[in-house]
Amino acid sequence: MTGGKPNVPAVSVAMAAKNYARFLPAAIGSVLAQTWGDWELVVVDDGSTDDTPRVIRPYLADPRIKYVRSDRLGQARAKSLAARLGRGPIVAFLDADDVWFPTKLEKQLAILRAQPDVGVCFCRRSLIDEDGRPLPALPAPPIPRGRVLTDIFLRNFVCFSSTLVRREVLDRVGLFDLEWELSIDYDLWLRAARHYEFDYVDEELVLYRTGHGNLSKRLADRVAVADSIMTRAIDRRGLGAELPPAAIAEGYTSTYIALAYTLRPSEPLAAARWYWEALKWPARRGEVARGLVASALAWVRGRRTTGAAENAAVNR
Repeated sequence: MTGGKPNVPAVSVAMAAKNYARFLPAAIGSVLAQTWGDWELVVVDDGSTDDTPRVIRPYLADPRIKYVRSDRLGQARAKSLAARLGRGPIVAFLDADDVWFPTKLEKQLAILRAQPDVGVCFCRRSLIDEDGRPLPALPAPPIPRGRVLTDIFLRNFVCFSSTLVRREVLDRVGLFDLEWELSIDYDLWLRAARHYEFDYVDEELVLYRTGHGNLSKRLADRVAVADSIMTRAIDRRGLGAELPPAAIAEGYTSTYIALAYTLRPSEPLAAARWYWEALKWPARRGEVARGLVASALAWVRGRRTTGAAENAAVNR
């Protein structure tokens, strides 16, 4: 698979970076280490105030790497700009704090080459901490492939830094919605899944860094935004006509349970309100009722602890 035109790479790697100078060498180094070498890397620096410009300068000796300095565009705009500046027919997304294994592009491109109906290809991930040490993970559930609209409405199982997306997909459904700053990939996958198949390499080919003050720690905020994304997709984009009613009920219920679970240790009254919202949907009512009672009791007894957001059941 090649770009099809002279000097057009097969893959454009889109990376937005803001104050991640300490992680950039590992991220960029993992692109340079790919066994598939026909790529370009576009790094959009979204107004970093750390050493990002100095750290990235030596890498610019490689003509495949381009660096653009912007001024506080925000996550959605910066990532969209990085994708637009690329020239390849395939866009690969990589967050500036994550790392690829060397065979990632090669293995995923083989899937896209063999299956022209697949618009989005991803892979499994391993978790690492701020210093790159492996973190334990729960057993990975089966991942759906093919037409996954209902599945991805219920759970965003696609690791953003693992994705390869055909540019035609982005041309058709658009890039990241500027209304959102969190869960922007979930919104994109919902739009893409209406028209294209998804597939994946069943290997952990990405190291996903977590627990260092990045967006992955803001689970309560991300789940709340996911709720808004779901509602807009159903009410304004007509997604409700394509989903079974039971799936819609389960999607909202699981989202509210996740948000309530995250808030319950530190804000039990707020958690109770979200459990109450979940009760309005005909799904998992026993579980919801138990959570509501536990939140109410915690509030009455005045118990407050720091929430463990990364341990919540749903991770959008």
